[in-house]
Amino acid sequence: MKNLLTLILICCTFGAFAQSLNTIESVEYDEANQRFLVSNNSNIISINYDGSLSFFGSGASANYGMEVMGNTLFAIKNSQVRGYDLTTGMEVMSISIPGAGFLNGMANDGLSKIYVTDFGTDKIHEIDVSDFSNPSQQVIVSNTVETPNGMVYDADNNRLIFVTWGSNAKIKAVDPVSYQMTTLETTGLGNIDGIDNDNSGNFYIASWSPQRITRYNSDFSMSEVITAPGLSNPADICYAKSIDTLAIPNSGSDLVTFIGFQPVDITNAETPTFGLQIYPNPATPNSVISYQLDAPKQVALRIFDTQGRLVHSLIDEAQAAVLHRVLLSGLAFETGIYFCELQVGDERVVERFLVK
Repeated sequence: MKNLLTLILICCTFGAFAQSLNTIESVEYDEANQRFLVSNNSNIISINYDGSLSFFGSGASANYGMEVMGNTLFAIKNSQVRGYDLTTGMEVMSISIPGAGFLNGMANDGLSKIYVTDFGTDKIHEIDVSDFSNPSQQVIVSNTVETPNGMVYDADNNRLIFVTWGSNAKIKAVDPVSYQMTTLETTGLGNIDGIDNDNSGNFYIASWSPQRITRYNSDFSMSEVITAPGLSNPADICYAKSIDTLAIPNSGSDLVTFIGFQPVDITNAETPTFGLQIYPNPATPNSVISYQLDAPKQVALRIFDTQGRLVHSLIDEAQAAVLHRVLLSGLAFETGIYFCELQVGDERVVERFLVK
């Protein structure tokens, strides 16, 4: 599977440059220059189109949230929010936030406003950046109740959406005009770090407990669990809308995981017990194992070769009653036939798939 092996080699390349990726937290996509930018504590690292790493700007730095708006990268550095020109990498704006505790997540309205969560004081700040020489700020939420973390601006509904830290973490919304706050979802997850949205109005959140990505529809009435190999304390994620790719900075391993969401056709797929499907099949880098639970159950998901040898153990945990997707990208396979075994409680189902 040539393309799948290419993905694995890219991951290894990032590992080889581990001395450059250090204490990562946030990823942003620079569409104009076809690169991902990673907050890297004392600097900002660019992951270029060919997978190579380089420094962004001269002296540019960020240790938490970042946002691209227009031709500017806005970045948190301790108690400051700085702006960097995407073309030159030069600093074009800086503002200190009075009384800041721990500035963390960031969002933008696409026009002139930057929003920042304060993890240390449970506040949300609004920064007007229409005049780089004289930016201004105000507190728009003085008490978020739960500890705020990642944040995104939902343009379709003109609202800010942020996620919270701690057990039974919540997803909350803020009206940017009235500043009224509402709870959209109590997730049951622990320590949600990042949130972003895609072209279709879906929202993606990154949690530490369990370590996974959860995708919600636009009104948060339906959810889907996405399991990807190698997640380690996934932090401030970014959905690159122009290339339909989710970038996940793993703060526990200082590696970045990329998940492509190109559409696949499953209209002719069979739907056996639990709706278990592997598509496309024969497998490609975009192949997904999908299954549906109608009640919370203990789940084990394993892949065996034709000799009955265990190749990959993907899941072994209690899971919620939602649609689950497990990505094969990044997993190593030799050419041949494999069997996917799904054990749900006392029931077991097996599906065959081919790797060319």
